[in-house]
Formats: sequence, structure tokens, C-alpha cells
Amino acid sequence: MAISASMVKELREKTGAGMMDCKKALTNTDGDMDKAVEWLRENGLAKAEKKAGRIAAEGMVAVKVSEDGKNASIVEVNSETDFVAKNELFQNLVNSVAAQAVETSAADLDAFMAEPWIEDSSVTVDENLKNMIAKIGENMNIRRFEKLSQPDGMIVSYIHAGGKIGVLVSAETDSDADEVKTCLKDVAMQVAALSPKYTSRDEVDQDYIEKEKEVLFAQAKTEKPDAADKIINGMVMGRINKELKEICLLDQVFVKAEDGKQSVGQYVQATAKELGVNINVKTFIRFETGEGLEKKEEDFAAEVAAQLG
Repeated sequence: MAISASMVKELREKTGAGMMDCKKALTNTDGDMDKAVEWLRENGLAKAEKKAGRIAAEGMVAVKVSEDGKNASIVEVNSETDFVAKNELFQNLVNSVAAQAVETSAADLDAFMAEPWIEDSSVTVDENLKNMIAKIGENMNIRRFEKLSQPDGMIVSYIHAGGKIGVLVSAETDSDADEVKTCLKDVAMQVAALSPKYTSRDEVDQDYIEKEKEVLFAQAKTEKPDAADKIINGMVMGRINKELKEICLLDQVFVKAEDGKQSVGQYVQATAKELGVNINVKTFIRFETGEGLEKKEEDFAAEVAAQLG
């Protein structure tokens, strides 16, 4: 069967594959459009498998907040290079993954990857990702996702440096005023900047604090062997409080505080009092692209030479 230019164009629009690949697919399937699509997918998967072992530690974090502000998702999708992370196709993919994540009922990443893809239910999330790997030409990985729900308030998001860091902040509040959103956006920026481990001291494991007290007491005794236990205990509690102020969001010094002393918690409560509303920050999620992953050593000259050889 003769393969026309219009058939190749149609297949390209359906799959995004290259012109020569589309023509080859149609030739190998006697012009059957559906079989040609399947042929491209199968060959795309084969190409993707070859790339799957390559380190993907760059990429992008994206967030999606529902229109009513009650539900949100945050995702991290990795690529091998920062160049691809800035590619419009890749960024659209990551934003679509975030849109799917806010609606998903999947309890873990494996279940999420097995779901029908939000933009084409004939393929799964995993299959769509592999098709994109074949199209873009380097390994990609949907690394993680999390969801937040806040029926008694709102969720606010913040993206830093084009997706290098993403943050969600959830708060109970009886107001949806813009001033409240601005306040929570400031809190989200604080999370991005200073990376707290906990929202408040209530979340810190008491066993951890007690063990820290024991260690710090022994250290202080070594430093000041003649000091009374009462003085040593005071030194220990001072050090514990200093650490808690660094790792607990609401205890951290607010980065935008004019006096350099106001804590995040004090800022939130001062805003609530000024507006005559309630604002209670409940939790946050912070994703940073590639954290904990081994970065790829780039050697483009060697890679091009290998391909030419």
C-alpha cells in the first residue's frame, strides 16, 4: 500500500514521533493507523528500556491546587539533564502528572504508575512516560508524589526557581481572603528557603528530645566538670531550644521579619489578629529536585563521539 504524506502527518500528530519513524511504522503495518500507533509504542518502549539505567537526577517539581483550594498535589519528575528539564514538552508532562496526582486514589507510586493516563486513557501513566522517554531521548522518572487535603481551610503552593523547589502549606482558617493567602504564601517561601523538618514542636518525638538531653548533658559536663547540675541543665535546655527553633517551622525566625526576631508562628498570629480571622498552620510538604540522588557527570563530547563512532 502506498503511504501518503497526509497519513504520515496524521500519525505524527497522534504520536509526536519523527517523520521517518511514522513512515516506517505505516510501511510495516500496511498503512493501518491503529497498528502503526501500536508499532511506534512498542518500538518506543524498546528504546526507553535502553535508557532506563541512566541516572536521572535533574528535573522539576510541580504542584497542583484544586480551584477551591481544598486539595493539592506535589510531584517530582526527574530527567538526566537540566537542558531537558527546561524543555516545554518535559514541563508539560510534569504539570500533567501533578494534575493527575491531585485526582488520584492511588496509595503508592506503583499504583499511580498503573493508572490510565489523564490525557490518553488507552495508555497507563507508566506507558506514557516510556513513550516520552523515546520521544525526548533520555531517561526520565516519576520519582514521588504526595497529596494534601484541607476541608476546613486552604492549601497554598509555592514554586521556586522554575521547579527546583516546590512547597505546599496547609492551614485551617475561616477566611479565604487574599491577605490570608499572602500570609500562607510567605510561610511557603519560608519553607522553601530554610527547609524545616517539622511544623511545630508538637511533632518532634519526645524520645528524641530526651536522648538529645542525655547527650548534651554529657557534653556539657565534660566542658564544665565543676558546674552544678542545675547550671548544666540550663545549658542543655538552651541548646535544645536553639535546635528546635532551627528545625520547627513555626519557631523559626521569619525571614521577612523587620526586627529580625519575630517567629513564623508570631507572624501568622499577628496577621490573623489584624484581619480578625483564625489561621492555624497544620502541615507542609517540601520537595527539592534531585535531593538524595547521585548527579550525572556530563561529558557531551564523549557522548557525541560514541554515537558517531
